[in-house]
Amino acid sequence: MKNIYFLLIGILGLSLTSCGTSGYVYLNYPQEPAVILPENVSNVVLVNRSLTKVEDKNAETMEAITTGEVMGSDRIASDEAMKGVYDGIHNKSHVQIIMPDTLRLYGTGTRTTPDLLPWDKVSQICEKSNADVLLVLENFDSNSDLIRSAVVDQVNAVITTGKPSARIPTGARVNVRSYWRLYDPYSKTVIDQFQQTHYMNFDLVNGMPPMNALSETAYAAGFDYINRFLPSYYRVKRDMYKKGKGRDKDLFSAGWRSAEVAKWNDAIAVWKRIINDNPRSKSAGRAALNIAVSYEVLGDTDLALQWAQRAYRDYGDKESRDYAKILLRRQRVEG
Repeated sequence: MKNIYFLLIGILGLSLTSCGTSGYVYLNYPQEPAVILPENVSNVVLVNRSLTKVEDKNAETMEAITTGEVMGSDRIASDEAMKGVYDGIHNKSHVQIIMPDTLRLYGTGTRTTPDLLPWDKVSQICEKSNADVLLVLENFDSNSDLIRSAVVDQVNAVITTGKPSARIPTGARVNVRSYWRLYDPYSKTVIDQFQQTHYMNFDLVNGMPPMNALSETAYAAGFDYINRFLPSYYRVKRDMYKKGKGRDKDLFSAGWRSAEVAKWNDAIAVWKRIINDNPRSKSAGRAALNIAVSYEVLGDTDLALQWAQRAYRDYGDKESRDYAKILLRRQRVEG
């Protein structure tokens, strides 16, 4: 699966800039996700285990009172975290998320992480859902810093002045803490286990956070978690030549104009013509480098490397030497 992420270069964010006789292009390169799924994984069944049984309600109530939560809010918000996971990977990967409506598992209902699920239970869930692996929200808990900070402010005010503080808070930070496990029933291994704390800030409305503050934070937490399985991107810069020398000047500029409007094949054809017509000119080396960059933009690293090496070996273009080294490293990463 590793190579899948590197089959296509990230062209999103591609921009071409010029200044004087030189120019450059920015490319978004994909890099490996934090967690790489096994090759055979296509379907993931997603289950919420952060719920509590009816007989555990007293413990859940005490937890809610001590942290200032609204009773039952975590139950609703944890489902929002599940939706965030689903939306976070939908249409971005070949992996499909399955969310059975009737399946519920019970855990601690607090920040205490439950024991691993028995492997026969994991296999049973996967087989019933026609899934390859099982992703479990093991626990989920939320807090609002508004309540804690308000209490601290009032205590400090009473200690220092003997009177409660008149200061009214204007914002709140909502946080959700969740623990995720990804079970592989075939190898009987946990592919990923991740403790996550996600924060979002909200303006107060009539002294309280917006009604949707917790659900938004929970959804964002699930969305953020599933990104561990998706490639991220980093920006790279590739230098190019904007102008040629001598009689190739006009033709070289024509190639550059094609590149500016993303007509890369047209630009390549122009620069190849310069090389064929004037192989000993300085413009030939510049054209060869531009051809190399163009092929990298088009996603053909092998051809890009061949032209970068040729630009230095045959025409002595010094910029191409370093560029060829960059392409060689990229080839090794892509495997």
